[in-house]
Order: sequence, then structure tokens, then C-alpha cells
Amino acid sequence: MTELDYLDKAEAALSAIEVACDRINDATDADVDNQRTGGMITLTFANRSQIIVNLQKPLQEIWLAARAGGFHYRLSQGQWTDTKDGSELFACLSRCASEQAGQALVFNPL
Repeated sequence: MTELDYLDKAEAALSAIEVACDRINDATDADVDNQRTGGMITLTFANRSQIIVNLQKPLQEIWLAARAGGFHYRLSQGQWTDTKDGSELFACLSRCASEQAGQALVFNPL
């Protein structure tokens, strides 16, 4: 994959996370604050815990850091999949965010 392809797809994933945060805040009382700085999004929950999602351009990966641990995702067959267990980025983000928010939250790709 070219660097431009990676950046287009990775930026689309970050945008989907931002859109999901807006939707979650409109539809629930979860109060997920999202702040983006360049290729990094920090999600902060009401209990002050955080999830950080950031681009790793040299490796063409997206990294997610949460209470549950750190995860590395690489694009494979149109999905961002974990480099260790093959799980999908948005499924993991939904699980981690739900745990940290104390209620079911769903993140989906655009």
C-alpha cells in the first residue's frame, strides 16, 4: 500500500471515530469528550479514563491504547485488524469504550 493510500484510509478511520463520538453524545448520557491533534484522537470519559487512537505512519498502522491494553492494527482486506489476534479496530474500540464508560457504546467505520 502506498503512503497516500494508508493516509486516506487511516484518516477515514479517525473521522469515523469522531462521528461516532458525536452520535454517542447525542444519543446517550455517556459524555465522551474527543480531542484530535493531528493523527491522534484522545477520548476522555466521565470517570476521566482515556482511550488514545493514533496513527503510526512509518508502520502504516493505527494504535489504540486503553485500560484493557495496547493494540496495533494494520489494514487487511479493507478492515483494520489487530496484528496479534486479527480482531477488528472498531469492535475493540466499542468493547474498550463500553468498559470505560460503564455502558454499551458502538463505534462503526463510515
